[in-house]
Amino acid sequence: MSGRPTTLPAPVARPGRTPRLKGWPRLLLWRALLLAVFLACWYAAASRTPAFILPGPDKVWQALLGLMSAERFGHDVGMTMYRVVMGFVLAAAVGTPLGLALGASRVLAEVFEPVLAVLNTVSSAIWAIFAIIWFGISDATTIFVVFMTAMPLILTNVWQGARNVDKQLIDLARSLRLSRARILLRIHLPSILPYFFSGARLAFGFGWRVSLVAETLGASDGIGYRLRQAADLVQTDQVFAWTLLLVVLMLVLEGGILKPLERHLFRWKPN
Repeated sequence: MSGRPTTLPAPVARPGRTPRLKGWPRLLLWRALLLAVFLACWYAAASRTPAFILPGPDKVWQALLGLMSAERFGHDVGMTMYRVVMGFVLAAAVGTPLGLALGASRVLAEVFEPVLAVLNTVSSAIWAIFAIIWFGISDATTIFVVFMTAMPLILTNVWQGARNVDKQLIDLARSLRLSRARILLRIHLPSILPYFFSGARLAFGFGWRVSLVAETLGASDGIGYRLRQAADLVQTDQVFAWTLLLVVLMLVLEGGILKPLERHLFRWKPN
């Protein structure tokens, strides 16, 4: 038997195989394909349906361009964004400390848990009716509805995050005689941030949706008001155009602000 070392043959590349796309190019390709399929199905359905029932993508696009050229377009979009952001900020300002308090105190959690269940059960349409009775046709109506929809979601997520705080860290802080306020700020608050952002993104999405309900019932401007106005006049292409605009705004705010901010704040976490 020869003592020469044996060499393994080099792997031979198989012909006819192309490298797979990885990362964001592959995701972008799949999403573009999904959008193309959706538009094709929409166009095919619209070609067999009257325009006042289902307008085609071209008619909706023309309606959107017409809306964007109107004088009050910027005002309506700005008012809806203002009401949603104000309601969301108030919900975060109230829901975060309440969630921390419930997570830090078992007694408070047992007392207020039924109240939270009731808040999560009541529909946004009911809150809109109450808001119209209390505030009339005003900005406060939409802000209140967004607040009452988003606040329980943020509170619940923060509460769950506070319950999952490492007990050993809390015991160590108490052994060092830290005050309850410093324990909340130094231990609970950093621990609940991932839960807060999860609840905040969900609450912000719901806030956009319920703002349309509130503006439809109790506003004289905004996207929801224009949607109701177009529906009353059977301007279906404008209804689709406003809806498309709302979806785009939600995607831009979600993908352009909330997700990058969350990735930046939690870049230390393993993927």
